[in-house]
Amino acid sequence: MSQKVVKPYDSGKSKKEEVAQMFNNISANYDFLNHFLSLGIDHLWRRKAVKQLQAQQPKVILDLATGTGDFAIACLRLKPDQIIGMDISAGMLEVGKKKMKKRAFNHIIDMQLGDSENMPFEDATFDAITVGFGVRNYENLEKGLGEMLRVLKPGGQAVVLEFSKPKAFPIKQLFGFYSKVLIPLFGKYISKDERAYTYLPESVAAFPEGADFMNVLEKVGYQAHKQIRLSGGIASIYIGQKPTQQ
Repeated sequence: MSQKVVKPYDSGKSKKEEVAQMFNNISANYDFLNHFLSLGIDHLWRRKAVKQLQAQQPKVILDLATGTGDFAIACLRLKPDQIIGMDISAGMLEVGKKKMKKRAFNHIIDMQLGDSENMPFEDATFDAITVGFGVRNYENLEKGLGEMLRVLKPGGQAVVLEFSKPKAFPIKQLFGFYSKVLIPLFGKYISKDERAYTYLPESVAAFPEGADFMNVLEKVGYQAHKQIRLSGGIASIYIGQKPTQQ
């Protein structure tokens, strides 16, 4: 199944370049907008996603599309030895680095500039990988998921937190109005980037969620994959495990 390519701008650049540009543009106000527009529920979603890794007790964790590092910070509950937060937006990472230094997390969380689809790590480096609201921004979804699988240790888990499309009344209708009308309105007013928060609902609509996404995980090589729906289907946690033998 071919995935529709949705990009933030119509600049002629690649999706990857446009996504990096978009997050650079909104980095100064991103944390405020993120928590404001989600009514703070994004904290609860991350906490539940991190909980999926408790039994595994990962010591070395990679947080991709880390942004300003909120998911990486949530992973501290697992008491790991090291977390690497990677993102393609230098602007977001600058905000994140200041946050880590201010909270004295920078001795455990290392924020790095990098491409999720072409990572500078050896095979089987990480016990676990987390991605919060980032895989739908991948230029090539299968390539990005394949890179994640490559750098995971055998038996390691990837936990993906991503927006979904609610199916049941009235959540479907309320979320549709909220994401297509209110989010772009507030996003444009606060971030001054008109396209950034119009792109968000467009990218959610184009993303192969649910069974379609789990089929992609299986195709790439993950096993023991499952989906956990959150808040009536507004978001989902996807878990995929790297086979212990390949």
